[in-house]
Amino acid sequence: MKWFVKGDLDGFFALGLNNFINFLLIISLSTSVLGFSIEMIAERVLPAMALGLLFGNAFYAWQARQLGLKQGRNDVTAMPYGINLLPLFFFTFYVMLPAQQIALSKGLSKEAADIIAWKAGVVACLGSGLIEVVGSFFVHHLRKVASRAALLSALAAVGLFFIAADYTFRAYAFPEVGITTLLLTLYFFYGGVRLKGNIPGGFIVLVIGVLICWGSHWMGFRSPVDSLGDSGLQLGLHLPGLYGLEVLGGLGEMISYAAIIIPMGMINVIGSMQVIEAAAAAGDDYEPKQTLLVNGIGSVIAGGLGSPFPTTIYIGHLGMKTIGARAGYSLLNGVAMALLCLTGSLGLLSELVPIEAGMAILIWVGFTISAQAFQAVPEEHAPAIIAGLLPGMGAFCALILKRILGGVGYGTEAMPYTAELFHSLTESNLYANGIFALEQGWLYSSIVLTSVMVAIIDKKFSSVINWLLAGSIMAAVGIIHSFKVLETDVTSGFSPAWEWVLGYGLAALSLLFVRLCLVVKEEGEAKVVQISAATEDAALTSAEAESV
Repeated sequence: MKWFVKGDLDGFFALGLNNFINFLLIISLSTSVLGFSIEMIAERVLPAMALGLLFGNAFYAWQARQLGLKQGRNDVTAMPYGINLLPLFFFTFYVMLPAQQIALSKGLSKEAADIIAWKAGVVACLGSGLIEVVGSFFVHHLRKVASRAALLSALAAVGLFFIAADYTFRAYAFPEVGITTLLLTLYFFYGGVRLKGNIPGGFIVLVIGVLICWGSHWMGFRSPVDSLGDSGLQLGLHLPGLYGLEVLGGLGEMISYAAIIIPMGMINVIGSMQVIEAAAAAGDDYEPKQTLLVNGIGSVIAGGLGSPFPTTIYIGHLGMKTIGARAGYSLLNGVAMALLCLTGSLGLLSELVPIEAGMAILIWVGFTISAQAFQAVPEEHAPAIIAGLLPGMGAFCALILKRILGGVGYGTEAMPYTAELFHSLTESNLYANGIFALEQGWLYSSIVLTSVMVAIIDKKFSSVINWLLAGSIMAAVGIIHSFKVLETDVTSGFSPAWEWVLGYGLAALSLLFVRLCLVVKEEGEAKVVQISAATEDAALTSAEAESV
């Protein structure tokens, strides 16, 4: 198995663009929401991210090559690895921003409050990584409990709604570049075409996207370039330091943020397990414990060097495999992202390349991983996949609703969220309480709902009851469906969601009553009896009977 093949360039552009976009988001959240100085971002956050990414990408490239050598294959694709998108928002709004506001309310200066907020984020990053490290030792048990449909359905929801749909909305907001790059991407990656000189299709998409963006701007049309500005990041060598050691004396603060860190870490473990399952479905069956362990260590390295944002393996392995990426694309990504962060080049690129120029590649990744959920499971489990998409749809609707409310001024000091506002949204045809209930812990809700459906389809009634009881317990603990309305947000309540506990419980009791008192026989059982009788009459051999 070669270290580099032509498809690795395509994979590098797809993965590298994803990481580049997330780096732009890190800079935006750190400066606009938290008000961090450019020096803090350039000296502490980005260099730490560089080493975390370089470590993980190098390992997963090596892991892919080892699997290929072991199995005598040359088509093994490395796990995509990069910045963990979900904690970017969680740690910014639910860890660092509250810590900063509390410090300011106590009379500390803005600089001192920023340091406290940064330390809180580093503690959250370290805690999340440690939970993943511990969770890696139990992944075999988790894989045995949840079916492939349950794991892939939640993954499909991420691909369909949070990636494909969200970026498609943005693409159609700038149709000149959005529609053009989207159709080019779909043609290159689904059309099976090969370009002259083996030029990577992702490179062509990015170049044409940049040209359209800047051309529209120069001709006076509305363009994504209009919102670009000076990033403030200067070229120069920015080496990482052991900044994370500054938080060691305050690890007790981890308890204060446990309500965010523990669920976030658990979600990361479940999400990473789903990614591993998706890779196995695509033919690359990596050892889960090893894969998750290194995933967690990458976040610990980033946090130990001063990053408040963890790293993770990505969804989209099948997409990378489809375009011919193998081991080299991961190594290319790690080296390239490290150089961007350590040299300040990230700021220069962010001033020249709008996200819209290449985000169509992410839409394609969303398409691919969503389709895989249906392609990699038995045909009869397709309805279960649909059921598992619904919690993700609820979470996405909650995101859109919050954007709409924020766009008209709600969630601010002047117009805070109120009980009256939430009541009006709940009583309307929007059913906001259902949307926000699905949003909280939706990954777990997706697994529960899909697993119930799979058990029903497979005629495993005891599993149906067990999964409903699991949903009831998770709702009672506050992992799923528990939410509270704050002045600035609707967020996790981390308290018992008794209405949903009762809902799951009543569903289990009703099914038990129907099963024990009303059901005469199940259609599936009747078919088994008929097939068994037919095999006996025909006096089939044991091998033929097993085939039937």
